[in-house]
Amino acid sequence: MTAIKYNFIQRWKDQILNVFIQQTSIAPLVILRIAFGAIMFISTLRFISKGWVVEYYVQPIYHFTYYGFEWVRPFDEQTMFLIFYTMVIAAVLVTVGLFYRLSIITFFLLFTYVELIDKTTYLNHYYFVSIVSFLMIWVPANRYFSMDILRKSSLKVTTVPNWCILIFKLQLFLIYFFAGLSKINYDWLIEAMPLRLWLPANSHLPWIGSWLTKEWIAYVFSWGGLLFDLFIGFLLFNKRTVYIAYFFVFVFHAFTALFFQIGMFPYIMMSITLIFFGDRYHQDFINGMRRLAGKKLAGFEQTIPLLITTGYRKFVLILLSVYFLLQVLLPLRYFIYPGHLFWTEEGFRYSWRVMLMEKTGLTFFHVKDPDKGTDLEVNNKIFLTPLQEKMMSTQPDMILQYAHFLGDIYRADGIKDPVVTVESYVTLNGAPSQRFIDKQVNLLKESESFRHKTWILPFVHPKFARCE
Repeated sequence: MTAIKYNFIQRWKDQILNVFIQQTSIAPLVILRIAFGAIMFISTLRFISKGWVVEYYVQPIYHFTYYGFEWVRPFDEQTMFLIFYTMVIAAVLVTVGLFYRLSIITFFLLFTYVELIDKTTYLNHYYFVSIVSFLMIWVPANRYFSMDILRKSSLKVTTVPNWCILIFKLQLFLIYFFAGLSKINYDWLIEAMPLRLWLPANSHLPWIGSWLTKEWIAYVFSWGGLLFDLFIGFLLFNKRTVYIAYFFVFVFHAFTALFFQIGMFPYIMMSITLIFFGDRYHQDFINGMRRLAGKKLAGFEQTIPLLITTGYRKFVLILLSVYFLLQVLLPLRYFIYPGHLFWTEEGFRYSWRVMLMEKTGLTFFHVKDPDKGTDLEVNNKIFLTPLQEKMMSTQPDMILQYAHFLGDIYRADGIKDPVVTVESYVTLNGAPSQRFIDKQVNLLKESESFRHKTWILPFVHPKFARCE
């Protein structure tokens, strides 16, 4: 019995390994490289043109760093612009496949550096860009239809191990699936929140605007979004349904771009999801670009496989196994925290919870001098930009960071042992405003960690109380 069980497990492992290492066309990887590089080129230029480099990274007096990355700081204005223009150049080089490995590593490091400067600007799709560019470091996306091939023809291959394509499909599957799981909550399904608040804001749109004011439309969008996210990954993986699935992907993200101002994210998803298409589609697209360039096709192309050493293959498979384990665990880490996730936001980031809440707050900081008995209410606008104040007012870790910043400011101003407390009110998905932070707690006595923040007051709402 033991021998039979061992043989079964061994055959199972061999079959899985075979799926990963069997050769497949490199064409989908090439289209991914071109699409990703082109969108990053447009997106980075858009960021520069809107003046966000100065607004987000130069003008602020204080930056809300990530826990463990407090050492990441912005440079002066000229250097920050140099970084962004270097990203523009790197994106172009990735697109055309010139000095690809250096270019994608440069883009990944610079883009991730910029995103680590201030969590005020955190968005799921910025995180997505970082992890896609990280994955692209490990694949030979420049070994076909690239400037690197013109530079060195011996680099050319026509097939690659299947894992080079599969890792991007798995990443997209996890994004959609976890986005679907996150929608299984009372607000989204029973209250149609926050769509019931957001959709009427688009009533000015021609033809469909009046429909968006109807309550039942919000429920259609809420339930439709849930079903789309939960099942679209399975449909994309199925060769029989991949094209109809992509039609729904296109429609879903087109409507998202129309109704909500969320930047380049819909276009990133529409372009990268093309990797699920069959090899023939991608090869035909490449051949079409060759024709546009006036290059005659040579007919049948000899198969040139990419040969990878056993040692490198094991290293990459171990690295990717650890990576995808983290991609599964990060969205689930909220289970270790008590309380309402959308209220505490402990375990919220990096979990593909997209557009699930409308949360606003008012936060008043008080700095007390125990020696003199004075109590000063801080004018947040002196130290924070409007965006920083808005985001800080609803996120406990940012409230704690800002309190410590104020402590340092007022110590330097002559208060030997200041006490910083917060009077904070937050409303979540249309629920009545309520106290957010325990105003009796001196936040200077609290330190940032991955532990639960006990000074966050519990979310009290009759509807949630009945369903939890």
